[in-house]
Amino acid sequence: MTETLGTLFYLDWEMRFMVWLQALIGNSGIDFWIISNLSAFGEELLLVAIMGFLYWGLNKDFGKYVGLNVLMMNSWNPMIKNVVRRLRPYFVPGYDIKLFRLIDSGADPMDIAAQGYSFPSGHSGNAVVVYGSLAVYEKKRKILWVLAFVLPLLVGFSRVAVGAHYPTDVICGWLLGILIILLIPWLHRKIRNRWVFYAILILSCLPGLFYCTSNDYFSSFGMLIGFVLAEPFEERFVKFENTSNLFRCCLRTLGGGALFFGLNEIMKMPFSDEVLSAGDFTAHLIRTGRYAVVIFLIIGVYPMIFKAVDRFMGWRSERAIKRARK
Repeated sequence: MTETLGTLFYLDWEMRFMVWLQALIGNSGIDFWIISNLSAFGEELLLVAIMGFLYWGLNKDFGKYVGLNVLMMNSWNPMIKNVVRRLRPYFVPGYDIKLFRLIDSGADPMDIAAQGYSFPSGHSGNAVVVYGSLAVYEKKRKILWVLAFVLPLLVGFSRVAVGAHYPTDVICGWLLGILIILLIPWLHRKIRNRWVFYAILILSCLPGLFYCTSNDYFSSFGMLIGFVLAEPFEERFVKFENTSNLFRCCLRTLGGGALFFGLNEIMKMPFSDEVLSAGDFTAHLIRTGRYAVVIFLIIGVYPMIFKAVDRFMGWRSERAIKRARK
């Protein structure tokens, strides 16, 4: 079975360390639920909230900077995973590694398409990319540098402790995250033509369409396409204003988050469960298209309502507030 699904390779110290760590945590009386939830710092819900709060609220350029880094991490990472095809530690016989946190809680742990491969760790890489991008963009804020160091460590520890990743998965996830933070902004500075820059990013991810079998790649590639189309659309036709008002930032983020998850469910409705879960090329293209449309709508179209909401609530624009202060 392992030859069909993927490959098993590991260092003996990794397995012994994981067995020891899970036994230590179990014997200490610490609830694995607490350790498991440290992984949330590298998961979709919190990342959407952070990027949305920045993009829709405080600073759209900051949000796009962080968002593009995250999208590239989540596109390249599964491409590497589907080449290496390393099965997760709980597949290894003889060590009794327990899995305490699924990637897809609604799917079988043995469903590779849903749960994904192991190497490198996407959660660990995401933590480095998100919190590292925050720190790099706001270089003078020391607290962000502390978070950029501490949170990836906690996420990596959690991924090993819950049995989802080998230590080498985590280390290489961190390294990939650092590469993304350094490479993508550098390319953006060097390639002034936006469409050439975006074409290079899309082309670098395109090969995955022909060999990736796990859902995470097709979701992320779709989001990248949606972003590439939405960013110039918003810049030309929408031009929404950011706000320094905390309540407005939170309201816009909650609305955008609800749309993200709601639209995803709505766009599944035309297709049967059999089609969506088939795992074939058609199912993967549907997933890619679905995520592309959702991201285009929430990044490019959703901000169109901000002015109307502000008028309805009687809120002045940031420009009006600045003019009044002069």
